[in-house]
Amino acid sequence: MASSIVGLDIGNGVIRGAEIADPTKPRPSLLRYESIAVAPGAIQRGEIVDQGLVVAALKQLWSNGGFKSKKVVLGMGNQRVLVRDVALPRMPLTQIRESLPFQVQELLPVPVADAMLDFFPVSTGTTETGEVINGLLVAAVKAPVLKNVEAVQAAGLDPVEVDLIPFALTRALLSGPEKAGLVALIHIGAVTTSIVVAQDGIPQFVRIVQYGGEDVTKALVSKLSVTEDQADQIKRGLGLATQGVTEQWKPAVDTVFAASRDLLDTVRNTLSFYLNTHPGAAFQRALISGGGAQLPGLAHALAESTRLAVGVADARSVLTVSPRANEKLAIDPSGFAVAAGLAMGSRA
Repeated sequence: MASSIVGLDIGNGVIRGAEIADPTKPRPSLLRYESIAVAPGAIQRGEIVDQGLVVAALKQLWSNGGFKSKKVVLGMGNQRVLVRDVALPRMPLTQIRESLPFQVQELLPVPVADAMLDFFPVSTGTTETGEVINGLLVAAVKAPVLKNVEAVQAAGLDPVEVDLIPFALTRALLSGPEKAGLVALIHIGAVTTSIVVAQDGIPQFVRIVQYGGEDVTKALVSKLSVTEDQADQIKRGLGLATQGVTEQWKPAVDTVFAASRDLLDTVRNTLSFYLNTHPGAAFQRALISGGGAQLPGLAHALAESTRLAVGVADARSVLTVSPRANEKLAIDPSGFAVAAGLAMGSRA
């Protein structure tokens, strides 16, 4: 029987699970997918605030989704996760990870004892002091990660790994022809946006931005004095419309543009920073994903801002999707990439 594991995306007000069979194979199988809303305030920016509500939601998620495996991979990727480029003396990866607390303290915003550390190797090089391994330092504040782990255990599940969400997105969305060359992947969630620069599918640079689709919704609520549901409908209906908008809706469009400008500027500046610090590098294209990427006109606006071809990434292209999972994805086509990518990185 094929082994399977569930990638668990604990998001802002929603939990998503994707059960993947044989995650290490070239084309894993998505067996089951399910999402469930959680009471407001129970989860804030990916961190569990009310464990009881989350535990109950997790149990309901397993029941609704019919998940067979209780092994889960958790994701981390909010404002309390730091990802930095570092060059460390060349040595076996095990030794590098063991030495991280002694080598990176000055890079951390918290005491090293309060952080969980990992290192993702990217390339090798030589400096004046000898051979080095270039890579990405991943540092997460320990307390919120442990809270998420405890909640999963309290729900009767077995958390076998904790992984960085931008890495999961790279696995799920950059495969086959999509991964060739230097690609910028911009995943826009409810409250955060992950910007990943990948070379032939391997992450080279990661930035997590505190901006998401909810920022546009809140701006519309404030400007137009409407409910959040009404603001969400306006956002999805108009987006970044530039033509055919009546005078009545012009304030709404202007508000969406104003709320989106910070993200567009941040993406452009981030990609420019990467190019300026990597002479000779050139992006082939950019891909967008996540719920926020469904904003009408966003791909066009991002293409104008970055001068890149911009497409919409779809994790279904790298998976064999079961009929059961396909039915669920018809309801939530943009939300499962994180959960699927988390499971795809596991050894089950």
